[in-house]
Amino acid sequence: MSESTSETTPGERLRMSRRVMNLAHMLTQNARRLGDRDGFIWADKSWTWREIDAEVSALAAALAARGITKGDRILVHSKNCEEMFWSMFAAFRLGAVWVPTNFRLMPDEVAYLASASGAKVFLCHGDFPDHAAAVSGPDFTWRIGPEAGFGERSLREAIAAHAGAAVPNAVVEHDDPCWFFFTSGTTGRSKAAVLTHGQMGFVVTNHLADLTPGTTEADASLVVAPLSHGAGVHQLMQTARGVPTILLPTERFDIAEAFRLIQARRVSNLFTVPTILKMMVEHPAVDQYDHSSLRYVIYAGAPMYREDQKAALKKLGKVLVQYFGLGEVTGNITVLPTALHFEDDGPHAKIGSCGYERTGMQVSIQDDQGRELKAFETGEICVIGPAVFAGYYNNPEANAKAFRDGWFRTGDLGHMDEEGFVYITGRASDMYISGGSNIYPREIEEKILTHPAVGEVAVLGVPDPVWGEIGVAVCVLREGAQPVSEAEMAAFLAQKVPRYKMPKRFFFWDALPKSGYGKIPKRMVRDELEARGLLDVSKAFSSEVGTGSREENASKSKPKSQAS
Repeated sequence: MSESTSETTPGERLRMSRRVMNLAHMLTQNARRLGDRDGFIWADKSWTWREIDAEVSALAAALAARGITKGDRILVHSKNCEEMFWSMFAAFRLGAVWVPTNFRLMPDEVAYLASASGAKVFLCHGDFPDHAAAVSGPDFTWRIGPEAGFGERSLREAIAAHAGAAVPNAVVEHDDPCWFFFTSGTTGRSKAAVLTHGQMGFVVTNHLADLTPGTTEADASLVVAPLSHGAGVHQLMQTARGVPTILLPTERFDIAEAFRLIQARRVSNLFTVPTILKMMVEHPAVDQYDHSSLRYVIYAGAPMYREDQKAALKKLGKVLVQYFGLGEVTGNITVLPTALHFEDDGPHAKIGSCGYERTGMQVSIQDDQGRELKAFETGEICVIGPAVFAGYYNNPEANAKAFRDGWFRTGDLGHMDEEGFVYITGRASDMYISGGSNIYPREIEEKILTHPAVGEVAVLGVPDPVWGEIGVAVCVLREGAQPVSEAEMAAFLAQKVPRYKMPKRFFFWDALPKSGYGKIPKRMVRDELEARGLLDVSKAFSSEVGTGSREENASKSKPKSQAS
């Protein structure tokens, strides 16, 4: 072939042809094949797949009429509801980017996410007027839910105004972004992990193969977590098989109602975290309702104590599925399927393992130089494969740290046995997991340090039998500052951080242990907490609070040693 010809080689044609299915095509498929079947159920309301497809098209048309187009970011701050679910597919249909938040975030945190994502529109639930007021970057704000309140209009009004609109699914390529999944690094500053149409097409397929094999439209899925994160990914893959999504009728997690719905709707799968699963298994309702329809109870986001696994297996049967995976890898690193969950502790049980590599994914345990380690050697868990995200949006520094030789570095430490089962043994950062939520100490420390009496602080996670880990804050008051009680500090911080990020204890010491460089290593603070018998917070509460005078407690508050 001469240099002047316009023909291309097969390899070049492959590289040029990167068009993939728009994720919203799943709704198109369901409307065609399963149009009269329910696709979304909430309290006494339900929507068929044909109705959902029409509502999504109407919302997409309304957004397009207001100037939203391919690549624009749509920030969504909402509790679980049908309009939040519609917003995801409307964004996909337009080729826009869905940017959901955790609805528990404070107004200033959501304002930062709006700025960091470059959002052009803000869809905000009517219960959050303060958040709507705090967000100023987007061109306009529409209201989810209540018909009266802030914003240019409600989603219900926008949908009604464009009823019957036929909006085609935008042409997308493999690397076109569809979802900014906000996560955080060791600094606690949120970063937007860019998920793409091509990546998520693989993720959906992988989830169906590895987590809920054999799923069809005859199944049903109950939502017990916010759709903004892992539960949203789970419901996306349920949509791929025409499975109806069922919401709890109220914002409150009502365990009895959850089991009632499992019985009434013959629910076959749900996604949750170990804390919630433990609560469900220990609730009297587990013995009051028929849950024999359950085939897969998927848990992720935190380790699960072995005794809690046994209790769940005893009550629910062999239905547990565990997976390990970060938002950046969309949950696709390892899986421990139902067949490998055992009540007994024999060698086959793989106690403490989070499973083996997901289909199409590869895991490597590496040292600090990126060399792969041998079986049972501890190092950083790294992963490659089609489920790995495209990178952090507008953050080259974070991308440089997150990738090495093509491997995504999870920041988690662990080892692999000779059969390829992965065991997580720690975290490279100071992040801890409480009730399935990642908590980053620095952002909490910065809020505590805004108290005029606090000069130094260290926040870290300690073990807890209910939540997995809970936070404690060790504070040092400024010289000459008036004493501060735990209750006063908790009240001060409650206005600045969401409840799930609140430390459960506040200790006041004369000084924090420091290294020879003047730093405050968390390991030294942890050692000091252990030396004082404060790692068990429940015992610490009974022994420290309300016992003796402040002077007596202060005499116990000097570090036993200073490190060189």
